Amino acid sequence: MSGASLLVVTDVDSTLIRDEVIELIARAVGPEAERHVAAVTERAMAGELDFAASLAERLRMLEGLPASVLDAVREQVTVTDGVPELIAEVHARGGVIAAVSGGFHEVLDPLAEALGIDHARANRLEVADGRLTGRSSGPVIDGAAKRDTLEALRVNLGVPRERVIAVGDGANDLLMMGAAGISVAFCAKPAVRARASHVVDVADFRELLPLLPEPAAR
Repeated sequence: MSGASLLVVTDVDSTLIRDEVIELIARAVGPEAERHVAAVTERAMAGELDFAASLAERLRMLEGLPASVLDAVREQVTVTDGVPELIAEVHARGGVIAAVSGGFHEVLDPLAEALGIDHARANRLEVADGRLTGRSSGPVIDGAAKRDTLEALRVNLGVPRERVIAVGDGANDLLMMGAAGISVAFCAKPAVRARASHVVDVADFRELLPLLPEPAAR
């Protein structure tokens, strides 16, 4: 992996995008399931529930849905204002941008490719006979996994910690944010705002542009 002048690692749901993908999927089950999933998500992002346990509970609500529902979900996702501009500026400065998500590769991967995001990591939905099983497959991307992804990228790219920015909104992002030189609470929960080095309350990634480190001296 070649080097980079800076590294930006961002959360996805309610950060890079304005949606919670698991809630969009649950909408296909019905209003009651959507409300339950939204309530569990809210508690998990506030730090009141263990993320892995909360993910398992929410996924159980999706059991039996046809996997084709993900096609509709991908169409419903709304990218946060200013994301293309931030990505372009990071790349113009010789930097790398990564998206790490407690959501799902099935939605994140095509989005990341379309936006020009360099690295993406998320959970994977388990599918059998064309239907969601109500479980994920592979390791759960929780707070520790987000932190470990940031750290691996930072080391492999040779980026000094002070030139790493982590952006998140929920408790699942705190470990990742703690490993970065610059941590941004983006329209975030109170617990995240209290521990971030910067707080952004406008849902626009252009608000992050002034926080990018100046180009490294040659």
